[in-house]
Amino acid sequence: MTSTTHAVFDLGDVQLQKGSVLPDAKLGYATVGTLNERKDNVVVCPTWFTATPADTVAWMTGPERALNPEEWFIVVPNHFGAGVSSSPSNTPAPFDRGRFPLVTTYDNVDAQRRLLDEVFGVERVRLVTSWSMGACQAYAWAARYPELVDAIAPISGSARTAHFNRVFLTGNQRAITSDPDWNDGFYTDKPPVAGIRVMAAIYAGWGFSEPFYREERFRGFGARSVAEFIEQFWDPFFLKCDANDLLAQMRTWITNDIGDHPAFGGDFDAALGAIRARTIVIQSELDAYFPPVDSAFECERIPDAELRVIPSVWGHMAPFNPQDQAFIDESLRELLAG
Repeated sequence: MTSTTHAVFDLGDVQLQKGSVLPDAKLGYATVGTLNERKDNVVVCPTWFTATPADTVAWMTGPERALNPEEWFIVVPNHFGAGVSSSPSNTPAPFDRGRFPLVTTYDNVDAQRRLLDEVFGVERVRLVTSWSMGACQAYAWAARYPELVDAIAPISGSARTAHFNRVFLTGNQRAITSDPDWNDGFYTDKPPVAGIRVMAAIYAGWGFSEPFYREERFRGFGARSVAEFIEQFWDPFFLKCDANDLLAQMRTWITNDIGDHPAFGGDFDAALGAIRARTIVIQSELDAYFPPVDSAFECERIPDAELRVIPSVWGHMAPFNPQDQAFIDESLRELLAG
């Protein structure tokens, strides 16, 4: 993987959707590729849970991928709370650590829209696509700015976080906050490592599917047992993150609902119906967070939307499997071709 440099866009004081003001807010981002003279080769690829823009560039773009930087100008904004943009771990008092305010999916999308407008002068986006929390932002982009977005391809995400998904997220939240070192988010030299490791073990049962474990696919990662797989793969995946940042992102995820905006007055169907972008929803067959049945419900309410299901045992983690990446890229190329 080549190194990717993060840039920072100063947003100033940002009025958040749920009432707080985030002072001196920062939007971290990366770009790959070159913006053409017509400014019509723009792809927006928001980050997912725990990801930096560099992570997203590494896993979503490349000369052999649909998101080829030799052809497309790919903007990768980091959602608030994920450590590069304003987050509990890098925001000064009074909104530091456990005091960081709730940021919604729409807050993220509005900040990203400003980035495109004020930094790059972009008035049209060819495609918005990403995975997981990034997919949730793709839906919000198309509902909030239907005149701006040509196409979206949400990958393993949803336009509204389902109740079953919230059960999973609540377990993760409690894993961290029940750690004695949590200290209401004001830990210093002793972070809640034990709580994050419990969260990692919970996540392990949801990230991949039951057949993945039954067929012992974890051996492909060099692990000899489930316990070893959790210790070698999942623990480091989350221990690299600040606990408050994890919780801030989960609050954004758990409250995600594109109907929850003044333009739609809480009407989820109206928000889905407002999408005018060509839409291909890409879902993994055995995704426990975002099952295809929920995606089918959403596609029925988005004009001319299509659901394509990846036949994979990798569950939610399918976009990290090269075979499943090929399935995803086929749809992305189709949308990019117009």
